[in-house]
Amino acid sequence: MGLPRRAGDPRELRKSLKPLLEKRRRARINESLRQLKGLILPLLGRESSGCSKLEKADILEMTVRFLQELPASSGLATTPTPSDSYREGYGACLARLSRLLPACRVLEPALSARLLEHLRRRAAGATPDGGRTEDSCHPPSPAPPAAPVPSPPAPPRGPGLWRPW
Repeated sequence: MGLPRRAGDPRELRKSLKPLLEKRRRARINESLRQLKGLILPLLGRESSGCSKLEKADILEMTVRFLQELPASSGLATTPTPSDSYREGYGACLARLSRLLPACRVLEPALSARLLEHLRRRAAGATPDGGRTEDSCHPPSPAPPAAPVPSPPAPPRGPGLWRPW
């Protein structure tokens, strides 16, 4: 003889809710597949009216095939390398600098033009570690003549320990 169950027993509640939760889960899956079908068919050049009764597996297979062919046809890498990210960032900074530098007139126009040209040459052959690539067609720019670096003033000689304060 079993014990009588209360109306609010958690096991009974789970048993009654399980079919409802499963129905909602399936509805979400079907809605997502419907949206995916609407997105993938135009990309593949097919009409959605002619493919109204595609199976779920067909929609998923078409999507997988499309995504696998996407990088090969567009020439894009699936994940950018650190070197690509560096070049993109360097290029974006150079583009912004080439707009701002002439507008703010901090440097003389000739000096500004030389600086931008130098940075463009560096962008063409620079790597993230500061080295040059082997396929760079630009020779390294000549270093500016070394200016004599003034030595710091000598501390005064006197009794005791010299302190700068």
